[in-house]
Amino acid sequence: MVKGLEKILKHLNEKRGFDFSGYRVPMIERRAGKRLLASKCKDYDEYLHFIREHPDELDNLMDVLTINVSRFFRNSLSFEYIAERILPVIVHEKKKSADPCLRIWSTGCSMGEEPYTIAILINEIFEKEDLSLNLNIFATDIDSKALKKAKEAVYSFESIKDVKYRLLTKYFKIKGESFRLIPKIKGMVAFAFYNMLEKKSYAPPESIYGDFDMVFCRNVLIYFNTEYQDLIFDKLYRALAKHGYLILGEAEKPSIKFQTHFKKVTECCHIYQKR
Repeated sequence: MVKGLEKILKHLNEKRGFDFSGYRVPMIERRAGKRLLASKCKDYDEYLHFIREHPDELDNLMDVLTINVSRFFRNSLSFEYIAERILPVIVHEKKKSADPCLRIWSTGCSMGEEPYTIAILINEIFEKEDLSLNLNIFATDIDSKALKKAKEAVYSFESIKDVKYRLLTKYFKIKGESFRLIPKIKGMVAFAFYNMLEKKSYAPPESIYGDFDMVFCRNVLIYFNTEYQDLIFDKLYRALAKHGYLILGEAEKPSIKFQTHFKKVTECCHIYQKR
């Protein structure tokens, strides 16, 4: 790691409680370097002094280290497969269950595009099948600013450009260049702060317990080294219900230690089922 950067990360941990030690070093160096240039400091020792003199700079550093890139129906093939092949099966089983509760967790939810996409898909099925299951969608992230924006649910065209027109006009109120999600869908998702590296729990406290039918952990693992990926996979495995589904990003798959814990459901996208 670049000289002096460890001191920066230690300071960040002390002040904000975020431990970035498990993140991939090249990514940390690349993103922190942007703030080093922006602050016009010659090295990280000077940058640490700058941070201490300007506490608000910690917010800027947090922003670049936790870049939030998402949009509705991102990797649309995965969502189409879930809507056509997975959700109907889960819903059918829930209808026969004595406790028809559908539980879903979206990790690293950013500004809410992913969990709200899930909510839209589920609402479509509920309307089609005339169902009323007990639905719990939990969405978590370590970026408090992103969570605040998620709760507001107002998006730019860039966020909704993959949404089909029928769904766009049904679920969004369009005003100028902004797209505001309707209250019904907003009310289906509960947002909370949660660090995936938290060792004391395997699911967000707000969910009370795991037992999730589906867990979305897309484009989260790519930021971590193997040791921390194993920690996260252990958490995901424990949080999933029996035969629950794990949805990963396009560049992700279960770590070597956990490959036997999951089976791939389809070759067309990165969807796995708990063994």
